[in-house]
Amino acid sequence: MKDGFVKVAAVTPKIRVADTAYNAGAICEAIGQAAAEGAKVIVLPELAVTGYTCSDLFLQDALLRGAEDALLSIAEETKETDAIIFVGIPLAYNGKLYNVAAAISCGEVLGFVPKTYLPTYNEFYEARHFARGMETPVEVVLGGKKIPMGTQLLFSCTDMPELKIAVEICEDLWTPEPPSIRHARNGATVIVNLSASDETTGKDAYRRELVNGQSARLVCGYLYASAGDGESTQDVVYSGHNLIAENGRMLAESRAFTVGVTAAEIDVRRILTERRRMTTFEMRNDCYRELPFSLKTEETALTRKFDPMPFVPDDRADREKRCDEILAIQAMGLKKRLEHTNCKTAVVGISGGLDSTLALLVTVYAFDLLKMDHRQIKAVTMPGFGTTDRTYDNAVHLIKALGAEFIEVDIKEAVNVHFRDIGQDPSVHDVTYENGQARERTQILMDIANKTGGLVIGTGDLSELALGWATYNGDHMSMYAVNASVPKTLVRHLVRFYADTCSDADLEKVLLDVLDTPVSPELLPPEDGKISQKTEDIVGPYELHDFFLYHMLRQGFPPKKVYRIAKLAFAGTYDDATILKWLKIFYRRFFAQQFKRSCLPDGPKVGSVAVSPRGDLRMPSDACAALWLAELDQIII
Repeated sequence: MKDGFVKVAAVTPKIRVADTAYNAGAICEAIGQAAAEGAKVIVLPELAVTGYTCSDLFLQDALLRGAEDALLSIAEETKETDAIIFVGIPLAYNGKLYNVAAAISCGEVLGFVPKTYLPTYNEFYEARHFARGMETPVEVVLGGKKIPMGTQLLFSCTDMPELKIAVEICEDLWTPEPPSIRHARNGATVIVNLSASDETTGKDAYRRELVNGQSARLVCGYLYASAGDGESTQDVVYSGHNLIAENGRMLAESRAFTVGVTAAEIDVRRILTERRRMTTFEMRNDCYRELPFSLKTEETALTRKFDPMPFVPDDRADREKRCDEILAIQAMGLKKRLEHTNCKTAVVGISGGLDSTLALLVTVYAFDLLKMDHRQIKAVTMPGFGTTDRTYDNAVHLIKALGAEFIEVDIKEAVNVHFRDIGQDPSVHDVTYENGQARERTQILMDIANKTGGLVIGTGDLSELALGWATYNGDHMSMYAVNASVPKTLVRHLVRFYADTCSDADLEKVLLDVLDTPVSPELLPPEDGKISQKTEDIVGPYELHDFFLYHMLRQGFPPKKVYRIAKLAFAGTYDDATILKWLKIFYRRFFAQQFKRSCLPDGPKVGSVAVSPRGDLRMPSDACAALWLAELDQIII
């Protein structure tokens, strides 16, 4: 239960129709299996105590008394189980029968939630036996105790305030206005659904979409437990299709026509963070009654996977689709800016590295959309003190392969003059030595743009902006920054996608060599003709920083939580000390370099994380990182 994670389980026991005593034993056994896996929230199918398919037997007093006795025995048998359990039973009240979910914790029945929508179409005849559930809770007597029953009940964990559970039953989810909408707007972060959804061809896909979509729409965790083996197959078959989703992501799903436990961890703290971020997620106060329950505070063993590259889809088809979309977004943004400013040319500084390569590819794409000649793209290579033959040759070959105008401006003489003017010793390879070159290059690009009636296309990417790895008023500045919201881990895949889909063998060859070249600003002299300044040796691995950036900005995770999941994501790749070292550097640089992001040029947003001061990130330039770093200082390896 640390960091907002809670283990949950959807469980389908093998039951016997109308055999309540047997079913109570099967249910307790299934609960024990789920608890052994660490589950703290356990949900079983609709009417699991009796079986959903009892039909007119629901009108028999013997079955109803057996169900109540079974429920009390389940509560007694699970009183030492550290979990809240939801199980379905028929329950008589005030002359009517209700299809309810009973909530059990520490040997006590906490409350009953009745089903709202009773299907009477196709194979369903529920209104023949059951009454529609009431919203405002009433008092039901069971085992000599008064227990609330109604749909407006929330089960709130006293030890984990973020965990508030509400219930809907089967058909409730399939209606135009599911009760879960109201539940979520009144504070429920987890919805449990006790279901008996029979199986027909194709229904499993629709059910999956329904559960996943509802978890996304309501920004919640959603547990769906369905009836399975043991139900009557007189006319229909039940598959035990169990689903666990969180905010539009399917965490776990059972195999059809099986019984047993389907478990996963839901991050309820993330759910609350996302709701706070969404100003359109409006809360309500419909006077729900909150029923408290307790769980032991302990660290949840995590089995859910954390993608080490959250910006890059694992599946190749999805990745190629994502790359195609991003290139189109970048190109369409640039196309509009070129049209609006009536530019005759576009000016791009080409280093032979990944970022400038992507910027040139996007520019070519935009020019094709505008039906403009590639010769109107002014591709400028500007050799300096750190330029190597490999990157220079790649820059030249790339420009020629794409048909842009090749312009070469050697900056060494101009930079040396500048160094003399400001009294900089060129043998001192400090930040002035490096940034003087970067600013000279930017000046050249800007002046060529003025001379040719063009627009300077920025090449810096999202990861560099997050770390402040850019020279202020140097490569930090442009007239339109096409890569500004593309993280470094994705830049590589965009270039690779372009290489794989282009029909020019020469272009493919140079793109593949660019991909194989170490990332470097090449501002320090090479050693034996090879790159001496590798960016990731200085600021750290970009795959780590992109992971940190995503979970800090998009998920709103605190530093300790980012560290915890990074250890899982990069297990076997980086040790704990390395992850912690670069995480501290990430936070220091992210806060210290905000002033560079506060005055970024325009650029197209392509994903869910961006740092534009006009859009996603309204952060003061003088914010202090002390709180975040202090939390990391508490970690002992």
